[in-house]
Amino acid sequence: MYGPNRQFAEQYRKVGVTTSVVDADPHKLVALLLAGACERIRTAEASLQRNDQPRKGKAIGEACAIVGHLNGSLDHEAGGEIAANLSALYDFIIMRLTEANLHNDPTALKEALGLVMEIDSAWNAIPADHRQVRPVAAP
Repeated sequence: MYGPNRQFAEQYRKVGVTTSVVDADPHKLVALLLAGACERIRTAEASLQRNDQPRKGKAIGEACAIVGHLNGSLDHEAGGEIAANLSALYDFIIMRLTEANLHNDPTALKEALGLVMEIDSAWNAIPADHRQVRPVAAP
């Protein structure tokens, strides 16, 4: 009964996400990635509560990939100490996500989510007039 409608809704959602990414400036792209990481970690938390191990593992893997991409996009030359500190924080987040996956540890998921949310909050607090076309040290 809901099959075709659900399929159309999913296609519409994908078009909306694609449009957001295509139209986004570098600051917005980082914000979208941070939001995506938070969403995946929340999915992992819910999956862990339901004992849905495959979904938990997939969500954590996706969150790690996003955080890894953010880490890889840091400009250490231009970002200096800020970039180095963010890189260490991203490494720690990935470590906690990995531990959460291996040990079914909801505390590690909460910790990782809290850290990503703090980075997201700080990133979104940057005033528009201080955002550059190409970020110096994207989180």
